[in-house]
Amino acid sequence: MTHDTNDVLCDSYFWDLADSLLQTGAVTRSTMMGLPCLRVNGLFFASFDRRTDSLLVKLPAARVDELIDSDQGTPFAPAGRRFRQWAAITRDRSAIWPSLLDEALSFVITQQPKGSKPES
Repeated sequence: MTHDTNDVLCDSYFWDLADSLLQTGAVTRSTMMGLPCLRVNGLFFASFDRRTDSLLVKLPAARVDELIDSDQGTPFAPAGRRFRQWAAITRDRSAIWPSLLDEALSFVITQQPKGSKPES
C-alpha cells in the first residue's frame, strides 16, 4: 500500500499533536489492532488509522453519537462491529483533532484499568 504526501502529512500531524502528551510521561505509545495509538494508565484513548487518515478517539458513547449526528465524526467499526465509545474523525476535520485528543485523554483518565479494583 502506498501513501500520498497528504497521507504522510496527516500521520505526521497526529504525532505532532501526540508529542506534547507523550512528553508528560503519563502517556505512552502502543498499538491497537495493528494501529499506532496512545495510552494512559494502560488504557487506549486515541489512535490514527492510516487506511482512512482518521483520528480515532475514545469518548463517552453519548459524545460519540453527538459527533456522528453533527457530521464531525463517523462510527469506528473495524470488521463491521461498531465500537460505541470510539469515533473516527477524518482529516478534513483535523482542526478539531487537538481538542478531541484532550477530551479523550480526560475521559480515559477517569476510567479504571481492567482488572483493577476501585479504591474504597
